[in-house]
Amino acid sequence: MLRILTTLLSFLICFKGTPMAQAAEEKYEVSILAGGCFWCLQPPFDHLDGVISTVVGYTGGHTDHPTYEETSSGKTGHYEAIKVTYDPSKVTFKEILDVFWQNIDPFDAKGQFCDKGSQYRAAVFYLTEEQKETALASKKKIESLLKQDSVIEVVPASPFYEAEAYHQNYYLKNPLRYKFYRYNCGRDKRLKEIYKK
Repeated sequence: MLRILTTLLSFLICFKGTPMAQAAEEKYEVSILAGGCFWCLQPPFDHLDGVISTVVGYTGGHTDHPTYEETSSGKTGHYEAIKVTYDPSKVTFKEILDVFWQNIDPFDAKGQFCDKGSQYRAAVFYLTEEQKETALASKKKIESLLKQDSVIEVVPASPFYEAEAYHQNYYLKNPLRYKFYRYNCGRDKRLKEIYKK
């Protein structure tokens, strides 16, 4: 029995570096989005079929490995953002963006909802030219639907730094505090105003 387990373990270790294993990992795609408080962006993407994982962090700034405190100061230029890893055979980047738009205020250049400051701006960070084209078309569509120009930027992706562990899945770790914050920030009320049609 021990010999069988050892053989199986050796096989799995060897398999990890094979082209087949790499192909399995490479079938997933990534999108990076900023939409105000990153706590509030995880739930809608975590519940979207085809999403493999979500991670909150910082991107778009000019320093390496920023902390939450540094980002919150607004001096590093980073956005609070989310990295969404997804299976494109189950959900498209366009569908990812549809969820993004439904969870942000496309008209606020100073932040999102009650959170103001450069770190709370909303943006789409594209990783490929195809993502750029899709994002620009998606932005144009939302402007047409809402009959107003959006201030949301579509910009090239820059290094993404994972946020501290206590920020990851905050809505699951601290459900009452999360709901209290979200309600007090007026996020859902504003979203209903924007997307009432």
